[in-house]
Amino acid sequence: MKIYNAKIYVCDNSFTVIDNGFAEVENAKIKRVGKGVPDGICEGDIDADGKSLFPGFIDCHTHLGLTTGGVGFEGEDLNESVDACTPQLRIIDGINPLDCSFELARKAGVTAAVVSPGSANAVAGQIYAIKTAGKRVDKMSLGEVGIKFSLGENPKMTYNDRDETPVTRMAIAAVIREALYKAKRYGEDVDKALSEDGDLPEYDIKSEALLPLLDRRIKAHFHCHRADDIFTAIRIANEFSLDYVLVHCTDGYLIADELAGDNCTAVIGPVICDRCKPEMASLSPENAAVLAKSGVKVAVCTDHSEVPIEYLPLSVGICRKNGLSFEDAVLSVTRNAAEAAGISDRVGSIEAGKDADLVLFAGDPFEVMSSPEMVMIDGERIEL
Repeated sequence: MKIYNAKIYVCDNSFTVIDNGFAEVENAKIKRVGKGVPDGICEGDIDADGKSLFPGFIDCHTHLGLTTGGVGFEGEDLNESVDACTPQLRIIDGINPLDCSFELARKAGVTAAVVSPGSANAVAGQIYAIKTAGKRVDKMSLGEVGIKFSLGENPKMTYNDRDETPVTRMAIAAVIREALYKAKRYGEDVDKALSEDGDLPEYDIKSEALLPLLDRRIKAHFHCHRADDIFTAIRIANEFSLDYVLVHCTDGYLIADELAGDNCTAVIGPVICDRCKPEMASLSPENAAVLAKSGVKVAVCTDHSEVPIEYLPLSVGICRKNGLSFEDAVLSVTRNAAEAAGISDRVGSIEAGKDADLVLFAGDPFEVMSSPEMVMIDGERIEL
């Protein structure tokens, strides 16, 4: 299949835009991208009629498929709030891909999402990236991409109510450090046993879950709103040489000058929400713009179901209204989001070899009246 006569936002490192371009799709992948009209146009190929073609949008922090609207406790599967340290939990075991939110995501042009445990636990569990089309989450998965850590009020409130640790920010950081130090020593013991043909240490499922993080094969996703929590996240990440992402980063714009030199990525959101707790008192729709202008790589998220995932483009529109450039807006839900998730080898740009996840808009995709005219996931057109 060929999509031609399109204005193509490639979303590569130089933010190339191809006027009157085409993208050729074959076997669920992008085969070729070029300028002009391709040879051999056939029935079934798509004349974009000058409309704009973008990579499929990516929501970089959600709880998609873990909460079912209107159901209550029976449909809530994001927080195993009986142990402050649960890195062994695999979020893929809790996702319901038949939840109606997946269809709403697709119709809004959101073709992939990063699904995370909730923030009740200091160490919450394993994060996966998934496509938004499919019936079986195993086939939708792009793989494990991170471990969720939570700083600040949520673990404090959860465990204060239970009269258990952690109930202070110091204790939250201590729980995280203890888990990471134990995993580091466990990994060293495993390596030593294998190299010396010795006895392996007793199996530790929590430490095993953290080894890919310590090896920098996946990322640490730190839930952090307040400025001091943001700096704690960076402190811990640097202490263990972790590849990390700052999720929410609500006070980021207040400390943008400090963050600019840390080469960090901020996943901003939810944007369309109230200041529902003290650590969100400084929430500002200018956050994404200030951070991006300071050189911080920015992705925008909904934190679904805090904000329904179909409002990801609208969330970006609010950031645009408050100073985020169009280029940074597009990147915030394409290449930047893919790089933040560690899935940029598959998605996030319109380049040969990438998955054929594409969205076509007649106008500005972040305007409230805009809807995609075509959505494609893995080379298959989605019914809108």
